[in-house]
Amino acid sequence: MNLLAHQTETGRTLTLVLFTLMVAATVMITLWARNHTRDATDFHSGGRGFKSWQNGFAIASDYMSAASFLGIAGIIALSGYDGFLYSIGFLVAWLVALLLVAESLRNSGRFTMADVLSFRMRQRPVRTAAAVSTLSVSVFYLLAQMVGAGALIALLLGIKEGDTFLGMDAAAAGNVGIVVVGLLMIVYVALGGMKGTTWVQIFQAVVLLGGAALLALLVLTEYGFNVSNLLGDAAEASGIDAGFLQPGQIYGVEVAGDPLQTMWNKLDLISLGLALVLGTAGLPHILIRFYTVPDAKTARKSINWGIGIIGSFYLLTLVLGFGAAAIVGARAITAQNAAGNTAAPQLAQVVGDDIGGSTVGAVMLAVIASAAFAAILSTVAGLVIASSSSLAHDLYNNVIRGGTATDREEVVVAKIAAIGVGVVSIVLAIFAQNLNVAFLVALAFAIAASANLPTLLLSLFWRRFNTAGAVAGIYGGLVAAIGLVVCSPVFSGSPDSLLGEGIDIAWFPLSNPGLASIPLGLLCAVVGTMLSPESEPGRFATLQVRALTGAGSERAAGH
Repeated sequence: MNLLAHQTETGRTLTLVLFTLMVAATVMITLWARNHTRDATDFHSGGRGFKSWQNGFAIASDYMSAASFLGIAGIIALSGYDGFLYSIGFLVAWLVALLLVAESLRNSGRFTMADVLSFRMRQRPVRTAAAVSTLSVSVFYLLAQMVGAGALIALLLGIKEGDTFLGMDAAAAGNVGIVVVGLLMIVYVALGGMKGTTWVQIFQAVVLLGGAALLALLVLTEYGFNVSNLLGDAAEASGIDAGFLQPGQIYGVEVAGDPLQTMWNKLDLISLGLALVLGTAGLPHILIRFYTVPDAKTARKSINWGIGIIGSFYLLTLVLGFGAAAIVGARAITAQNAAGNTAAPQLAQVVGDDIGGSTVGAVMLAVIASAAFAAILSTVAGLVIASSSSLAHDLYNNVIRGGTATDREEVVVAKIAAIGVGVVSIVLAIFAQNLNVAFLVALAFAIAASANLPTLLLSLFWRRFNTAGAVAGIYGGLVAAIGLVVCSPVFSGSPDSLLGEGIDIAWFPLSNPGLASIPLGLLCAVVGTMLSPESEPGRFATLQVRALTGAGSERAAGH
């Protein structure tokens, strides 16, 4: 018992030391960036001077959240093949961003998605709608990350029910974790702007990739790089045998004697895939990254870098997930966390113990814990910079001030907005710790896919598209996504739902609304356009030339 307590204390101390060193390094980066942030272009887009590999690392860091690192590894460890479907959806999504969005967005806008949407339309209604959508996606995604951060800190510090550490029980540690993450993301954005946020994200991407690669290498070494043996042991340890390596464990489940439920299960998988693939290209914190590079060619190359880094990362999660299933075992994983979110940290400790005893195990646990913290901090910083830029540039400057605000005023408002978004997120996350995080993530992707992407693509490629269509598309997709999620099994009617099974308003059978909300958002945009006589063919021609060739993009950048 004393030995176990010693191992826990050693792991806690190492985790805190590594986390403190990482935070100190990122704060130093932020302070350096503060001295090089002079105007709105620097604050919102980092001066548009990042190279393709730098922006690629930042994009990957934005995307490789703790949900990706811990969540996907955990799903693979518990569900085998089906867990990797998330990774496939996330990776394929970048082809949409690369082929349809990246170059056109970089050529057409300045700081935010609304710059493109409002180019040939009335500024105030379109920018207001875009800001509402941006904030909705960002807040839901922020809450998911911060709620996860609170739970993660309590778990990785080994604070279980009835235990305390530094006078904190698990609930208090969760609150402290949320506050620390919130304060750090405010510091990154308010002081460093996009320049500081980007360099912090590059640093944290290296930390995350390095930690995941080290652990994957140790797992493969333990198996003599024989992947077949690793998969065989994982399947045997799962208790499912060969089915562990085949689809149908959690997605598209076939229910004997119930063809209707089987159909809904298969449609739910399609709906999830649509939301992941199309939602990524509509996430505000991803879209603004295309403005941080000097030209469209660099934007395109940065996506290639991002795809390579993210693809490599998801291959590593395969090794980590199946490694955890084989080495740790499903029973030990679920005993620590029912959702499997601690599979990677548990794997790190067991592998470390096998190599060099409890001290090496504690070191490996601390490394993976720090990598998970890095993933959280990186993602939340990207979300806050997207929100603050939209509030300052779209709402304050272009809606309230009619485009007359100076760069200095806009930057000041953006910093105040970053503080405001951070404080609100901290408060909401503290009260939302019992929420189903999957519910929040599903909602964020569904809104992005239903409200943002259709209106963005129609704005770029449909001559007839107008203000009424853009506003109807954004609000229609937003309401459809939120409404259908509220009426889905994720919200009520089942033991794992947000409200539990005591309340049942789940008349919509799909857990992810994408299959219905994406067409509804598109339909609202088309109907809204056709009901309005407004048309600006001249402005569309200008936008099309700019989006496809880059002509005039320097003026769009405010140079």
